[in-house]
Amino acid sequence: MANFYIDTPELKYHLTQHPLMKRIVELKERNYADKDSFDYAPMDYEDAMDSYQKVLEIVGEICADTIAPNAEGVDHEGPQVIDGTVKYASGTVENLDTCVKAGMMGMAMPRRLGGLNFPIVPYIMAADIVSSADAGFENLWGLQDCAETLYEFGTDEQRERFIPRICAGETMSMDLTEPDAGSDLQSVQLKASFDQKNNCWRLNGVKRFITNGDAHVHLVLARSEEGTKDGRGLSMFIYDRNDGGVTVRRIENKLGIKGSPTCELVYKNAKAELCGDRKLGLIKYVMALMNGARLGITAQAVGISQAAYNEALSYAKDRKQFSRAIADFPAVYELLSNMKAKLDASRALLYETARYVDVYKALDDISRERKLTPEERAESKLYSKLADAFTPLGKGMGSEFANQNAYDCIQIHGGSGFMKDYACERIYRDARITSIYEGTTQLQVVAAIRYVTTKAYLARIREFEAMEVKDEYKSLKDTLQKMADSYEATLDKVLEAKDNEMIDFFSRRLVEMSAYIIMAHLLVRDASNDDMFAASASVFTRWAEGEVAKHTTYINNFCAEGLAAFRK
Repeated sequence: MANFYIDTPELKYHLTQHPLMKRIVELKERNYADKDSFDYAPMDYEDAMDSYQKVLEIVGEICADTIAPNAEGVDHEGPQVIDGTVKYASGTVENLDTCVKAGMMGMAMPRRLGGLNFPIVPYIMAADIVSSADAGFENLWGLQDCAETLYEFGTDEQRERFIPRICAGETMSMDLTEPDAGSDLQSVQLKASFDQKNNCWRLNGVKRFITNGDAHVHLVLARSEEGTKDGRGLSMFIYDRNDGGVTVRRIENKLGIKGSPTCELVYKNAKAELCGDRKLGLIKYVMALMNGARLGITAQAVGISQAAYNEALSYAKDRKQFSRAIADFPAVYELLSNMKAKLDASRALLYETARYVDVYKALDDISRERKLTPEERAESKLYSKLADAFTPLGKGMGSEFANQNAYDCIQIHGGSGFMKDYACERIYRDARITSIYEGTTQLQVVAAIRYVTTKAYLARIREFEAMEVKDEYKSLKDTLQKMADSYEATLDKVLEAKDNEMIDFFSRRLVEMSAYIIMAHLLVRDASNDDMFAASASVFTRWAEGEVAKHTTYINNFCAEGLAAFRK
């Protein structure tokens, strides 16, 4: 029987083979203290890993048996608005019911609140697997990561009241965007006013493009400070659907991820409660929320890349032309090898980032219980910076590669890929949103460029160069060092001009060069540990070499007149 976890051995590698995982599990499990209170808590590292794998096998089985078979029907049926509320497609209802019964909800939440206390890595791996089955359903299931923000910034009473509900199967949403405030969240106008008589907050206004907007529990960004116009006047609130006051005006008619209702919401004197402190809604809480969401979208993009590659490979092996499977034609197997290399590179960057997030999040949680040691504070600071640097790289490159792989999947199918008879048509439509929502690729570049100009990425690349690899991969490593030298020389040339507009103009190319070199290093490292990555390490490094050369040539040949011409 098919199983989306077992059938993708790369997943088990990323879960079990990195040495940092032992530290992550030790931090998350607090020296396995829960074993005395919960019979399903692990006794040691090996027991924890066994638990993660067993749950991921269940996720993989559900994806193969239920979620993937329902995907086409959900895409055609979609959700509906009935009397101001959302009615899910029948397949979505079955998916949610199956996930709840299997205990897939609240995976990353503490056991005392009804969760499984999983680290980010296996939780994100489940998101990767679910996305390969149906990217639209991942938006409903995966938005449970909003609970992480509620857990991090809510009060003890709020945690105990809301998080067990999420772990029991209720859904969440983050209500940020408005008709006149897309990426510019400082312009949010949804009004929050305090109701003295009832000792609660009231929300009034409209939110738009809200994923799973009829969820049970909402995190809402609203303007709490009258007379303000920027981010300093915004706070975060918790809205409980049980209290009423919010109507779904309509569901957007989207290109893809059709099973996931994207809603326009009307708040009319809706009761809400403050989450965290006033005025920190955007500058602190939403930034944390968005970073978590961006990691989730990276997992979604990787899952879509996996689905596209699976469909393309299967079709190429079965489809015969001129008495040969088209997979045997160089033009096709070149496409397939590039797809696999981009998939493996995206996944390597995803789990590298997830491990960084795991360490600093676990230490942050421990700091609520006791004072961190100086060594722990340094460790938290290091991994927090790495996570902040790698998250936009993963989201930006992972989503772009997902779109490229979906495009190539259709190309391999030829005319058949343009028809709704094959899943690749849906995968292609689903992929497109990943480079748009939770911050477009261009905004990921804006977030990443400071790590280019401060040479933080370059420093990490030089650290990767110091890693030992098997002899057969030393030539690839030498190639990567030459690429890094070229990248550094080009970067120095841009920085020497001391022209911020020039940096902005070249930022996409500089960020892409950083990402390609980092991803190639991760693949070479993985190939040195496991031969299943050998082909992807070689293919991706050679592809990246060409891309870096292209970008360096473009930048080095560019002149002031060229920049002036673009401004016109």
